[in-house]
Amino acid sequence: MTLPVIEEGAKKSNVLWLGLPSGVRLAWHAWHDGAIYVVTGGQEQSLPGLAELAAARGEIEVVLRSKDNGAELVRFPAAAEVVDQAAAPEAVAALAKERLNARDAAGLTTRWAKGSTVVRLTPRINPQT
Repeated sequence: MTLPVIEEGAKKSNVLWLGLPSGVRLAWHAWHDGAIYVVTGGQEQSLPGLAELAAARGEIEVVLRSKDNGAELVRFPAAAEVVDQAAAPEAVAALAKERLNARDAAGLTTRWAKGSTVVRLTPRINPQT
């Protein structure tokens, strides 16, 4: 598995599956600058345990599936890290752009800063594969 394969899969699918301590969960995401970004908490998707895992800089399994037939495209470990939303406005903007049907699109990033956690999932790849 290579980063270009992961990037292509992430860009082609608007959802992924995360292996969380609470079980496997479906999540929407955005690909930005070599990593996958997700938001959890507040009025956003519930991904139990992700914020804590990211705060501890843990590792999580990510699965990307085909939009067309649901077949697994790629499965990989990723380093989870909480994003300082004020320090990463481009990443937060990319994630907000992917947020469909937001009740308050204009105030979305402000709401996230107050009550949600943005997490960066950086693929851990073996450079020899």
